[in-house]
Amino acid sequence: MTMKILILGGYGVFGGRLAELLADLPDIELVIAGRDLARAERFCARYRGQPRLLPYRLDRRAIAEGLLAQRPDLVVDASGPFQDYGADRYRVVEACIAAGIDYLDFADAADFVFGMDRFDAAAKGAGVFALAGVSSFPALTGAVLADMAKTMDIHSVEGGIAPSPFAGIGLNVMRAVVGYAGAPVKLRRGGQDAYGTGLAESLRFTVAVPGRLPLRNIHFSLVDVPDLLVLPREYPDIVDIWMGAGPVPELLHRILNLLAKARARLRLPSLLPFSRLFYTILNWMKFGEHRGGMFIRVRGLAAGQAVERSWHLLAEADDGPYIPSMGVEGVVRKMLVGERPAAGARSSVGALNLADYEALFAGRSIYTGFRADDICAPLYRLLLDSAFDSLPRRVQDLHGSGASRRWHGAAEVRRGRGLLARAAARVFGFPKAAARVPVTVDFAPEGGGERWTRTFGEMSFSSLQSPGTGRNAQLLVERFGPLAFAMALVVEGGRLHLVPRRWSAFGIPMPRFLLPDGTSFESEQDGKFHFAVEISAPLIGLVVAYEGMLEPADRG
Repeated sequence: MTMKILILGGYGVFGGRLAELLADLPDIELVIAGRDLARAERFCARYRGQPRLLPYRLDRRAIAEGLLAQRPDLVVDASGPFQDYGADRYRVVEACIAAGIDYLDFADAADFVFGMDRFDAAAKGAGVFALAGVSSFPALTGAVLADMAKTMDIHSVEGGIAPSPFAGIGLNVMRAVVGYAGAPVKLRRGGQDAYGTGLAESLRFTVAVPGRLPLRNIHFSLVDVPDLLVLPREYPDIVDIWMGAGPVPELLHRILNLLAKARARLRLPSLLPFSRLFYTILNWMKFGEHRGGMFIRVRGLAAGQAVERSWHLLAEADDGPYIPSMGVEGVVRKMLVGERPAAGARSSVGALNLADYEALFAGRSIYTGFRADDICAPLYRLLLDSAFDSLPRRVQDLHGSGASRRWHGAAEVRRGRGLLARAAARVFGFPKAAARVPVTVDFAPEGGGERWTRTFGEMSFSSLQSPGTGRNAQLLVERFGPLAFAMALVVEGGRLHLVPRRWSAFGIPMPRFLLPDGTSFESEQDGKFHFAVEISAPLIGLVVAYEGMLEPADRG
């Protein structure tokens, strides 16, 4: 039988993406509903997919009549902003329960989602389910915590979402965010019900899936999402919870921070009238990397010991914006195979598990991974975490110890021929060009990192490698005297790539457009450790490149 789904706000950002995600399902009919029939008709005309689509004019105030006319099997409220629904905010929920129709929504308003339980008895009596907040917050975050809770008792939770600057943001979402900027936000702090200040509290975090190119270090600010209220109810041991968003460009974000702080301190009126201005500017200022991500960092106890764990998500290019709509997609797909949510009204926590989401992410450029942030391990294992075990065996052998050791072999060396290239190579002590030269690399622990001393023939140069901190978090920092280069460790195609991300001189951050670059990687060839290093610089070109093989010196 065909499942008929009425999407309220079906031509909007979230509703439209949901319809796209369901495009491969021939056994559903989608009613694209909203107040603007012309927009619904245009959406249906350009839609490409197997479901049958029907444009339908429907105002939420007339939802009961709409349900009677269309008789859907499921209603998805993708309109919003849910913060502005007023005293009659649950009109659609109540109408669905009265009509015996299942209900899902994308609600991001904490109070709205938290209050859904009041309809639990009525929903069970009608034999239907009504799930609120079936989106990134709290459906996905709840699935992550449920997985973490299998191995630890969770006491503290921090999380955030960082959308791509090219993702675009809907006006209703911007209204919601600007509306609570500088306003009290309910949360759990120090084991007590408390209040934070929306967009006025911030932290920095680097989203870094093990073995993947991490996001830039992101500035996150407190947002009013359902997790702040519903997760402590699900996990009573939580004493602190904080959730943020990290929109870019950071300059605009920091302006919002300042306005939020001014509103809170000076008791100014709501910033809601500026919503359209910020919406226009944010959707106009699209530059930077077309990538987004999420993180959840928890602290708690495992086997009586204090532990810290984090979950990371990276979404490349255009796949990230679909994640908020994937929760509803997941519930619909499970319903089509007979896995129906239990009757009752509640938040979306528990509606999906992490395996459900991984299945939805499959085939897309969306990657996830966990990190144990409190482990004591050799440098490269510390930074790569679980991705370390996917490295070729000889690469693991070289980096698998934190003790002093020596490897040796041979290499080919190329040098840049320009005057500046020769001068730079001389300053750093890089080797001279040679078709084949003996190489020895000595590794020695130093200051929480490793001192690498490379000897090519009779010439030596050294650097100190250590784990990055602050804005260099999750990066490998290599220091040559006063210069420091922060690199990402990326595992791809059987190779460990070292990708330059940031650099500084005498502790002062330097411009990215002057960042030295080059293709550098480690791999395994003929049972030996293989290295290829290329160092080039803007305005200079190639400085030095060397490639060769190494094996442990104690092998004779």
